[in-house]
Amino acid sequence: QVQLVESGGGKVQPGGSLRLSCAAPGSAKTINHMGWYRQTPGKQRDPVASISRDGSIEYAASAKGRFTVSRDSAENKMYLQMNNLKPDDTAVYFCRAADIFGIGYWGQGTQVTVSS
Repeated sequence: QVQLVESGGGKVQPGGSLRLSCAAPGSAKTINHMGWYRQTPGKQRDPVASISRDGSIEYAASAKGRFTVSRDSAENKMYLQMNNLKPDDTAVYFCRAADIFGIGYWGQGTQVTVSS
């Protein structure tokens, strides 16, 4: 079982920045792939960025050039640096991790609100 704990959400003005964190305490040896997703009410949960254990990174088109995903494998933490935030980035952001057996786990989500 992998437990994920997210933090760093909040309210920011358009053009501002936030840094999200996802921690998986006690799971350093079992996590393979990690990613960030976001969801707004009534819509599906969409991928934002992902990073594999080998460092391979992928971004959604909406995140390229503004968001940066990084990972501290030793500490089993993942980060999402979000710059130049827009109102359309308002959503609940979820952390997801897949273990070495391919089983996926979700965090509880953290709210990001971009508004003036």
